Amino acid sequence: MIPVTLGEIATIVGGALVGDPDVTVTDGVEFDSRAVVPGGLFVAFAGEKVDGHDFAADAVAAGAVGALAARPLPDLPTVVVPDATAALGRLASAVLARLPELTVIGLTASSGKTTTKDYLAQLLAELGPTVAPPGSFNNELGHPYTVCKATERTRYLVLELGARGIGHIRQLCGIAPPTVGVVLNVGDAHVGEFGSIEATARAKGELVEALPADGLAVLNSDDPRVRAMAGRTAAATVLVGEAADADIRAVNVRMDDRGRATYTLVAAEGRAPVRLAVAGSHQVGNTLAAAAVALRLGYPLARLGPALGRLRQLSGRRMDVFDRPDGVTVIDDSYNANPSSMAAALHALVAVAGGRRTVAVLGYMAELGEAETAGHREVGRLAAAEGVAELVVVGDLARAIYDGASGLSGWAGRARLVADQAEAVAALRELLTPGDVVLVKGSRYRTWTVADDLRDSANETGPATAARPPARPASAGERTAL
Repeated sequence: MIPVTLGEIATIVGGALVGDPDVTVTDGVEFDSRAVVPGGLFVAFAGEKVDGHDFAADAVAAGAVGALAARPLPDLPTVVVPDATAALGRLASAVLARLPELTVIGLTASSGKTTTKDYLAQLLAELGPTVAPPGSFNNELGHPYTVCKATERTRYLVLELGARGIGHIRQLCGIAPPTVGVVLNVGDAHVGEFGSIEATARAKGELVEALPADGLAVLNSDDPRVRAMAGRTAAATVLVGEAADADIRAVNVRMDDRGRATYTLVAAEGRAPVRLAVAGSHQVGNTLAAAAVALRLGYPLARLGPALGRLRQLSGRRMDVFDRPDGVTVIDDSYNANPSSMAAALHALVAVAGGRRTVAVLGYMAELGEAETAGHREVGRLAAAEGVAELVVVGDLARAIYDGASGLSGWAGRARLVADQAEAVAALRELLTPGDVVLVKGSRYRTWTVADDLRDSANETGPATAARPPARPASAGERTAL
């Protein structure tokens, strides 16, 4: 964060300062007292179960020089505000206004946005100091929190924009106006909150509407709803995908025996061979979008192919492929799920298996509204159509997945419905044999324990492994939106 005094912060956010106005915040903003560093600003939120105000002493001990809170905090100069989240947003806007050399890139999608955000951050870090949110900090708290991480040295700020309804992305763009906007896809995730896919598309399109005339919109040519957003922006547009008219496209796409794509990237600047180290055919589109932004910002095409091949998963539980010593391959994609991402994961399962026996452990998909039963049933049908040999459906809420698979005539596989994750773990211990490939996927926390049990005995020798992320409830900053 750029240096700013508490007096300035009080003026920016419209708060009442209790303490010395000349105290200067020289480091980051934190809402977790355990993460505060010397010179930092502690933001106290009153949550449903934990009140951040109660941890002021911990923040002081960690080196906080001031706080943003709803009431004065003992031994800590405090800017008192009625709404800490709104105040943090105003502070972030002021920080950004003092960094005119910073390029802001916004990215949104129904699925794949966190992964692509991580890819883009890895590429841009080779061009200059880059700030991007950890995990899925993509809402009204995580967004300004990330902005406040920027300093005078930062050249690129990569922001993931989530939404739970119309107007949310527009609000986030108001905090940090983007110069480059990326829209990957529009799917049926969280359709229960948006009401329809069309409403989701309207919400996602708010990102390109916020772009300036000299900005750039990177749009997925293979998604008709995203392609149509070209008419909603004053910025130049670049289409990316496998469509013949895409400005940056992938040709000669092939998958290897680990489900990793090889393709030729075609752009106005020329061609580049690409061999990805991450699994899933959907990674072709994700990496093309990241490549389009990188090219716009000066990344040489000659270096781009090898750079795309070096990309790794940074955020846990997203297409994390690892091998166990017993010969079982595991795909941990358990961070979250919706019908579109379930389909992508099932396709990846078959690709990684390459003829080996496939096992899918699938959990409930949240926030589908009236489409819940149909969405789950269609996932079950797809699992059967893809030839999954063993389907384990976790929890009665996901029963329609079981029904969809069981109802597909001609399927030679077997489906079982288990009560919870513990039963799923027991089922896997019974049915897994050397050479099997297992996919674990569900909405947040629905299948994490299953993935962790599979990981505990793993000797992670696979080429795309990642450190085991903690299986714990999300903190305030990890609350995600679509």
